[in-house]
Amino acid sequence: MSISPSKAKALLKRIAGLRILVIGDVMLDHYIWGDATRISPEAPVPVIDIARDTWTAGGAANVAINVAGLGARCTVFGFIGGDDSGLRLRDILRGKGVETIGTSGGAMTIVKTRVMVQHQQLCRLDRESPASEYAADPAEAARLLAEAIRDSDAVVFSDYAKGLLTNGLVSGVTALARREKKFVALDPKPKNPLSFKGLDLMTPNKREALQLAGIEPGQGAPFPADRVCSRLQEKYATRNVVVTLGEDGMLLSSQGRVLKTIPTAAREIYDVSGAGDTALAGLVLALTSGAGLEEAAHFANAAAGVVVGKLGTATVTPGELLDYVQHAP
Repeated sequence: MSISPSKAKALLKRIAGLRILVIGDVMLDHYIWGDATRISPEAPVPVIDIARDTWTAGGAANVAINVAGLGARCTVFGFIGGDDSGLRLRDILRGKGVETIGTSGGAMTIVKTRVMVQHQQLCRLDRESPASEYAADPAEAARLLAEAIRDSDAVVFSDYAKGLLTNGLVSGVTALARREKKFVALDPKPKNPLSFKGLDLMTPNKREALQLAGIEPGQGAPFPADRVCSRLQEKYATRNVVVTLGEDGMLLSSQGRVLKTIPTAAREIYDVSGAGDTALAGLVLALTSGAGLEEAAHFANAAAGVVVGKLGTATVTPGELLDYVQHAP
């Protein structure tokens, strides 16, 4: 059972009154679109005839534009360089109605370039500085973010293990958010082991959940949902855990107990880039607006179902989501 159009409409109405603060590794997603009809005489590789370039917000910045796309106000904090890519990213965020509180310095803005040939990704090219150059000073970050935390209904940490999120930053911001009684969520990356406890929501994918729980299932064994969720509760004491399972949907857990698995809402899948960001935005918005975990998961699942039906990093609008749930089976 998916979310009904009436419930989705009611949620969207409440979401329109929210403000969300996203903190994490922002980046610029660059797409090169073209075609390949011949092999290079210089090496056994295809020659790409480029038709066009497009740019959009990626990483934590994609979470932010998904929040804004669904109707809430949003502010994002992350490293945005003073280079051309940083200027482009700021323009994109401004155009989507997202405010920025950025750190900056000598490091380059993180850019992911994907080469797309006949609607298929051929390769990805990454430009970034060492992780240490993106780390924010916890005291300075707390000073910059104090007002934004007070003005927000929820704080979302979006970790892409690029260096911004450190234990000092996460613990300092979480303490400020807790003092203000704000909802706090984290999309974690085990590659960047953070020390945290008592958050409201965590959204790892299947592989990340296993790594965070310290569990290695046997070859071909089913996902050990009960063990994983119990272990995550012991280590992190997060109120709600939603494990994104890709084509298998979402696993919902509360206080370490598995509640249920809901199937994916996607009818067509063209590109999963950024779908996790969309699901995170949908979950946070729905939960912060008062929905229960299952209703929030169905809402987020529908939003992600729209996005994976688009090519490239994408967002979903309220109109698209309502149309999607209206025609849900």
